[in-house]
Amino acid sequence: MNSNFDELLQKYADLLTKVGLNVQPNQTIILYANVRQFRLVRLITHSAYILGANEVIVKWRDSILQKDFLLHTTGDRLSTPYEFEKLAAKELMAKKASRLSLLSESPAEFDGIDSKRIQAYQQMMTKVKVPVTKATMNNQISWVVAGAAGPEWAHLVYPNSPVHEATDQLWHAIFKMARVISDDPLSAWQSHITFLSDRADWLNQQRFDHLHYYSDKTDITVGLPQDHIWEAAGATDSAGNFFIPNIPTEEVFTAPDNQRINGTVFSTLPLSSNGQLIKNIRLTFKDGKVINANASTGQSLLRQLIDTDAGSRSLGEVALVPQNSPIAKAQTIFFNTLFDENASDHMALGAAYPFSVKNGTSKSDAELTQLGLNQSDIHVDFMMGSDDMMIDGITKDGKQVPIMKNGNWA
Repeated sequence: MNSNFDELLQKYADLLTKVGLNVQPNQTIILYANVRQFRLVRLITHSAYILGANEVIVKWRDSILQKDFLLHTTGDRLSTPYEFEKLAAKELMAKKASRLSLLSESPAEFDGIDSKRIQAYQQMMTKVKVPVTKATMNNQISWVVAGAAGPEWAHLVYPNSPVHEATDQLWHAIFKMARVISDDPLSAWQSHITFLSDRADWLNQQRFDHLHYYSDKTDITVGLPQDHIWEAAGATDSAGNFFIPNIPTEEVFTAPDNQRINGTVFSTLPLSSNGQLIKNIRLTFKDGKVINANASTGQSLLRQLIDTDAGSRSLGEVALVPQNSPIAKAQTIFFNTLFDENASDHMALGAAYPFSVKNGTSKSDAELTQLGLNQSDIHVDFMMGSDDMMIDGITKDGKQVPIMKNGNWA
C-alpha cells in the first residue's frame, strides 16, 4: 500500500463531501457502501459532520451475504418488497436526503446465479426505490456515485497481480482519475468543471436537430428534442446547491428524441449489469425502438434488460467522451460503468433525465413523453466510443458540423 495512502484517502473523503455532495448544514445523507470500505466510510461520515450534516445514515452491503440470499430465498420473497422499505424510501426523499454510493463490488459478483432470480430481485427493488429514483432523476436531491477499490473487483481489473497488489493499483487509479493525486484537488476540479461546462455551452448554442454516429461497426442517427439541454459535470438540486453526480466524470450528455433513433450501434467495452457481464452488444434501432439485440456474452441477460418495460427498448441518454480523457488514456477496462463510461462515448437504455429539456423537471411524465423523453424503470449505460468514431451534429436546415473526429473533440 502507498506510504501516503491515508492522506489520499482523507483527500478523497473530503472531495466527495465538499465537491461531490457539497454537504450543507442540517443535511441528511444516505451512504451506501460495502462492509470492506469501513475506513473510507468513517472518513466520509466525519467529514460530512464537520461540514454541518445533521445525520449520516450508512446502508451497509456484504456481497457474500447478498449472494447467499439470492441463491436460497424463496421466489416469493425475491419479488415481494416489505412495506417498511417503501415507506423509508418515501420518507427519506420527502426530507431531501442526499445520496452517496460507493461502488466496490466485483462486476461479476453474481456469476453462477440464475439470471431470472437476479432479475426478479432487481424488479422488486426498482419498485421499492421509485421515490429515490424519481428524486435522483429530477435532481431534487444532491447525489454522487464514486468508486472504492475492492479485492475481487481489483483482481478482475489486474488479473496478473496478487490480490493485495491489484487492490493497491486500483486505489491508485481511482485517486488519479478522481484528481486526488494533486496538491489541490478542489482547485483541479473547478478547472475541470469549467472545461466540461464550456463544451456543453457550445453544444447548446448549436441547437442540433440530430446526431450522426459512424465508425467501422456503428452507423446510427439519433434525433434530439427541440428544447434539449446538454449537461456537463455538475448539477443543481432543488435547494439550489451545486453538486457533482459522478466522480470521476468526463462526459457531456443530453437526452435523445426516443422516436427518432435509427441504425446500428456496437458496444466497445463490457457492460456490468446485476453482477454479470454482457460483452459485444449490437443493437439495431428503427423509429426509436430496438428491433434486434445480440451479445457474444450475456445474451439472455441483454434480452431480459431490453424487455424490462415499454421504455427499455429505447434510449434515454447520449453522452460524449473523448478518447484522450485521463480514464481512456489509462488503457484499462475497469468492468465498471462509472469508470468505463468516462473512457468512451456512451448511450443509455431506458429512462431520460427530465432536466435534459428546458423546464423538464416541472413537467409531468406525459408531457416529457410528448417531447420525446423516454420513460422506463431502468437507466443502463453501455459504452460505444472508439478511436475511429465520428460524430456530426446536423441542424434543422441540414448543416453538418463535426463534433467528434476519430474519438476526440473536433
